[in-house]
Amino acid sequence: MSLRISNINIDIDEDIETINKKAAKKLRISEKDIKSLKILRESIDARRKDTIKFNYMVEVNCENEDKLLKKIHDRDVIKEKETVDEVFKFGNEKLKHRPVIVGMGPAGMFAALTLAKNGYSPLVIERGEKVEDRTKTINTFWEGGKLNTESNVQFGEGGAGTFSDGKLTTRIKDYRCSIVIDEFVKSGAPEEIAYVGKPHIGTDILKKVVKNIRKKVIELGGEILFKSKLEDLIIKDDKLQAVVVNGEEIPCECLIMAIGHSSRDTYEMLYRNQIFMETKPFAIGVRIEHKQELINENQYGKYKNHPRLKAADYRLTYTTKETKRGVYSFCMCPGGEVVAAASENERLVTNGMSYFKRDKENANSALVVSVNNEDFKKEIDLYKKYIPDLDRFGRDNYPLWGMEFQRYYEHLAYIAGGSNYCAPIQLVGDFMKDRKSTKLGSVTPTYKPGYNLSNLKECLPNYVIDSLKEGIENFDKKITGFMDDNAIMTGIETRTSAPVKICRNKELESVSLKGLYPAGEGAGFAGGIISAAVDGIKAAESVMQKYKLD
Repeated sequence: MSLRISNINIDIDEDIETINKKAAKKLRISEKDIKSLKILRESIDARRKDTIKFNYMVEVNCENEDKLLKKIHDRDVIKEKETVDEVFKFGNEKLKHRPVIVGMGPAGMFAALTLAKNGYSPLVIERGEKVEDRTKTINTFWEGGKLNTESNVQFGEGGAGTFSDGKLTTRIKDYRCSIVIDEFVKSGAPEEIAYVGKPHIGTDILKKVVKNIRKKVIELGGEILFKSKLEDLIIKDDKLQAVVVNGEEIPCECLIMAIGHSSRDTYEMLYRNQIFMETKPFAIGVRIEHKQELINENQYGKYKNHPRLKAADYRLTYTTKETKRGVYSFCMCPGGEVVAAASENERLVTNGMSYFKRDKENANSALVVSVNNEDFKKEIDLYKKYIPDLDRFGRDNYPLWGMEFQRYYEHLAYIAGGSNYCAPIQLVGDFMKDRKSTKLGSVTPTYKPGYNLSNLKECLPNYVIDSLKEGIENFDKKITGFMDDNAIMTGIETRTSAPVKICRNKELESVSLKGLYPAGEGAGFAGGIISAAVDGIKAAESVMQKYKLD
């Protein structure tokens, strides 16, 4: 048994060891009577810039805990609930072939780990490279503009999140979140991710974590094939029979589809095989860069350079007055950089990335506007120039219009950047006045392989441009200097989430194909590293609840 204590507040200049003293005071006991203390959660209260505090929730073990609770009557002190693990019920149906997982991003990785731990010896198919080789390939692209369409920021071991900020925040409430966090820590992530309010790993550490999880999957009996692309499904009587990988048939009656949100050719293959999918809304926009010092000063005031504070972040939302469109910041990267994240030839897309220390000069965030199926349909005729066989699709029933919408504007961005994977950029001052930028100010763009001074209206819809302008004016009221003339906007950001949902039933199996388990962000059921990993675990559990080991 243990006690949970909430709302232990410590001033920014107080030593962290003060937690023990304040916990003992709440319990009305001596510090020496505390057998153990574990931090469960840490958050920063910076609402008053003159008195920044850290707030803690802790778990304490001591003698006579029931007696203590009767005496103190403090709502901040409660008895920890004892958890009883439910007995997992494995299925009865015989599994003829080992389960196959497509994708080694968070969903696929944790599906594989869960199955391997339970003796199912999964086979993982990953079109990209293992993370060590993938890093070299991506660096080659960033330095010289040579794109590998099979291994890049979107495709490869670890998924798109490996080359991002490594954020672990999530809105879902699921006990499996702690399983994912615990596995990350065991695989080399900092222990603080288990309790800080806004945990992140950073791309530098995340690459090591991903490699260690891969080794664990293999040690437990799983197999991982890199540079192995799913090309087709073999189906008979609405049941999966096999998958085609690099031209070879692999028998398979159980497939976890964890493809990520950018596997456009795979979406097309699924459509050809009549897998039921629906168009899903997402958001598009730009990456905006400010000096990190400006964000720190806004969030922390006089404490902006305090050694206990890391680079400050922000989260901004706004709804336009007339059109009621959502405008918001997304995947904010303190002390980070904007990176080239293309996965298709002659299409340009950006992302944000930070290392664990978040110690770069600039802060960046996606600044995006919500778009939906009505937007996609209105602009179908624009796509014909870039998709010669577009007329074969019906306007109302084709589920991939959102994907084509992304492709169209990514191609315009490619052209606006100079047709060499350099990005189009525009200073905020010029953007607000609708004029092309001709020179840089005090903020230096971080995007590689390079940039081209432009007007972003060349690669974004007018309604997105107008919504961004309205949003920026509002955000400047919340963060002084957000609308600074010298801030940089880099085009474009389109991969905020999957443009499609691969529909599934309550057993997480495709509604149109038995044996297919769509999972993670690419299937439309997650948004971020933790939620995707949790969805992968749930997909693996559904497989185990149906099938037994041979």
